[in-house]
Amino acid sequence: MLLTAANAAGTESPTIVIFGDSLSAGYGLEVDQSWAALLQARLIDEGYEHQVVNASISGETTEGGATRIDLALQDFSPDLIILELGGNDGLRGFPAARMKANLEKIVTRAKATGAAVVLLGIRIPTNYGPRYSAEFEGVFRQVSEDLEVQWIEFFMAGIALNDELLQDDRIHPNAEAQPILLDNAWPIISATLAN
Repeated sequence: MLLTAANAAGTESPTIVIFGDSLSAGYGLEVDQSWAALLQARLIDEGYEHQVVNASISGETTEGGATRIDLALQDFSPDLIILELGGNDGLRGFPAARMKANLEKIVTRAKATGAAVVLLGIRIPTNYGPRYSAEFEGVFRQVSEDLEVQWIEFFMAGIALNDELLQDDRIHPNAEAQPILLDNAWPIISATLAN
């Protein structure tokens, strides 16, 4: 949450809050290498005045996110929430219905304050079985359709199966992958900011 929180406090600039897990928290990286930092740089380059606050926490689940969304909304008054949660729910085998309810709570609370929301979908390894994988991945589409938020199907597209873009744990994207993560998310971010 240290990325630009100091800049966001006490400023009239619109705020974007990235609300995610280790994929957005920059796990294993220097802060300035993360896709969140690259997003701030791109916004400046594109002429936007938005300040990016990275409120992501490694290991976070949708339940944890649902618990702390109100505080994040209160502290940062975001104009846009970039919601990137669910991966840890899937890796722990949490019921898809529970994950959906938590994401719906986060989106609903955010929209009630007037914030826009974009949703970054994620997939889980195939060894969880086709039925659970389908239910898990379907949650993002359902939330997007039911609550009318923009989404992308797979935030880790082009990275997840490429060992050269992953850290030694073969889970977390490395520094070279961060611009790809930004490019994956940028179309819906820019489209939302343009509305």
